[in-house]
Amino acid sequence: MNNLELSEREKSILRYVIHQYILTANPVGSRNISKKYDLGLSPATIRNVMADLEDSGLLGHPHTSAGRVPTDLGYRFYVDSLMGKPKLPATEKRVAKSIIKASSNNDTDDLIKATSAILSDITHQLACITYPQMNNSLLERIQIVKLSSTKILIVVTVASGLVKTITLELRAKFGQADLQNIQRILNQRLAGLRFSEIRETIVERFQNIYSTEYKPIIRLFLDSADKIFSDKLSRNKSVVTGTKNILKQPEFEEFENFQGIIELVEDRDVIIHVMNNAVDNVKRINVKIGSENKEKRFTSYTLVTKKYNVGDSMGSVGIIGPKRMEYPKVIATVEYIAKLLTETLN
Repeated sequence: MNNLELSEREKSILRYVIHQYILTANPVGSRNISKKYDLGLSPATIRNVMADLEDSGLLGHPHTSAGRVPTDLGYRFYVDSLMGKPKLPATEKRVAKSIIKASSNNDTDDLIKATSAILSDITHQLACITYPQMNNSLLERIQIVKLSSTKILIVVTVASGLVKTITLELRAKFGQADLQNIQRILNQRLAGLRFSEIRETIVERFQNIYSTEYKPIIRLFLDSADKIFSDKLSRNKSVVTGTKNILKQPEFEEFENFQGIIELVEDRDVIIHVMNNAVDNVKRINVKIGSENKEKRFTSYTLVTKKYNVGDSMGSVGIIGPKRMEYPKVIATVEYIAKLLTETLN
């Protein structure tokens, strides 16, 4: 991710500066590093190395302090090369697993809410989980439930077990037997197809029964195909938790930062957009730090995301927090929660 060549001394000092800054949220001075860590180096030598790291763009020097803080590039070098293997303590793994398992008997909404809550509680950051995107999902079956003489509920179940419901208004009256026949025809012609395939071919698949007595309801399905078999509902749905956790971070004691995170939490659309764009590979975790985020409102934060999958459908698990975060633990937690969610939903 970067082409910087650092000596072992520079790597050690950069690592310790970042550790101290994550721990204290205060700029770190050379004397602090000298006292805290047994490097066998004088404060003057450490100060010179820190100056070199600043020249390389890895450390910054706030004008109000003699100490230094990591830059976005410094954090990136740390995450890529210095932090070691991410690890989540066994006790927290057990807690997360028990809570998610206990919620697995409930519906998907309750499970995702519980999962997001434990993710935030473990990391002390803002947690976001987006719902699985169903565009490539295989349709398992359609059920039609009569709600009234003019209203029906369409229950769409995909192969992974996820369920989507939508209400449609009827212009003609149909009995329960008629609805069951239509349900059978729909399943015969559509079950086993992907949502995208259904949207593209549904008109052709029903041409030879277009003139039957079921014409009004078949017409309704054709006109509503983009809505029924759309990925829009799941793509734009998420659970965001942990505002109280993230507000405990020292960064948000300043009013401007406090106001910024509150406005971000209230704008779910931008969070979902960034989450969906951040995750580009099922097998690896993504860490976007500060200016690496294309969305301007995220340049003060780090976004850690990982995909989880439900059959052929995929959603994302993510953490949003200040750049000064405990990266090994946050990364390990996001990876573990994504793994648990995949196992539970499949």
